[in-house]
Amino acid sequence: MSIKIEMLRCYVTVVAHGSLAEAANELGRTASAVSMMLKQFEDHIGAPLFETARKSRLTPLGRQVLDEARREIEHFDRTVAAIDGLSKAERGLVRLAVTPSVAQSVMPSVLRDFVQSHPDVRVDISDADSAKIEQDIRAEDADIGISSLGPIEGYDCTKLFSDRFGVICRGDHRLARDWDQLAWADLTGETFISNGLCHKITDSDFQPILAAARLMVRNTTSLLGLIRAGVGITVVPRLVVQEALGDLVFLPLLDTSAERDVWMITQPRHLLGPAAREMAAAIQSTDFPRGATKNSF
Repeated sequence: MSIKIEMLRCYVTVVAHGSLAEAANELGRTASAVSMMLKQFEDHIGAPLFETARKSRLTPLGRQVLDEARREIEHFDRTVAAIDGLSKAERGLVRLAVTPSVAQSVMPSVLRDFVQSHPDVRVDISDADSAKIEQDIRAEDADIGISSLGPIEGYDCTKLFSDRFGVICRGDHRLARDWDQLAWADLTGETFISNGLCHKITDSDFQPILAAARLMVRNTTSLLGLIRAGVGITVVPRLVVQEALGDLVFLPLLDTSAERDVWMITQPRHLLGPAAREMAAAIQSTDFPRGATKNSF
């Protein structure tokens, strides 16, 4: 017969009380059941653990076994607690891959509430472009991805929100004067800086503006730096720059309904741990900002 954790727990409890009856009461067993389990334990070891039948004094071997039994019980209880925590989403790791604009503008409030309600869950966040997010999801390097890629076949996909495109320029730029009447035609002749989201705008009036662009900048910080320096203007969804405008302005366009759709992509449910499922639910229930309506923040 192999040694079981119940045998070790029985032995440690009997030693703590020095009495079969008291140990049986704590363990919720009969005294005879406790006595039988101790005998099985000693038979397996092949030597007595107690000097007398009264269980009040341990043999030298009994003292050594006691130390090992206590350590094993503590380890077992920690393991059970950890597994229980994982199953209840109280512990674990959630891996997020998120576009920079969403990481800056949307995720802080989501994460603030999540880490408060799940203090023992670790969250690993990487910000990347949509192509890298798809790569991480497919490679199972991320549990949850948030990007503008759209649905990916074979994964759980939820559309979170849409935000409209608008013009970004300096506050002293001529376009900012009549911002509430701005149209694609007003951008003709301006130095336009293309960016990684421009391909999502399919308006025919925008295509000549995009074709004339001599600069292509994918990094948001670099893009805004060039605009602040007066190099040119660009168009982006509102949330891309919501927290970083400063002396710049966001100008909605009258003659376009172009939007960026932001999706949450998660691993199939059977690959998603309880903590990750809790995070996905928290993200899905968030009251996200809607399309742009003002020229500044």
